[in-house]
Amino acid sequence: MLSSAFTTKPKRKTRVLVDRLWPRGLRKDKADLDLWAKDVAPSNTLRRWFDHKPERWEEFEKRYRAELAAPETQPRIEALRAVTRKGHVTLLYAARDESMNNAVVLRDYLRKRH
Repeated sequence: MLSSAFTTKPKRKTRVLVDRLWPRGLRKDKADLDLWAKDVAPSNTLRRWFDHKPERWEEFEKRYRAELAAPETQPRIEALRAVTRKGHVTLLYAARDESMNNAVVLRDYLRKRH
């Protein structure tokens, strides 16, 4: 499941923020999350390149999947998978676009390789 980092919902699922940067305007003491998995977020270089431009979405997906598949990323992916095996997890993102953000790519990546 995916959700904006700015929404608060009843605690039925583990909430994991998957952005590299802390969401602007979200106070850490008010954040309703269990884990900040910034190490599985897109690299700063990729994040800056994408800049949430829809015309770059397909290439962003491709490049981000390559980052996720890299050997050096696998220990962090496995740590996140361990969390998902314990129960329901909601991946949180700060982007305004619900369908074109890194959490969408990460969710699909985890599902295909679970």
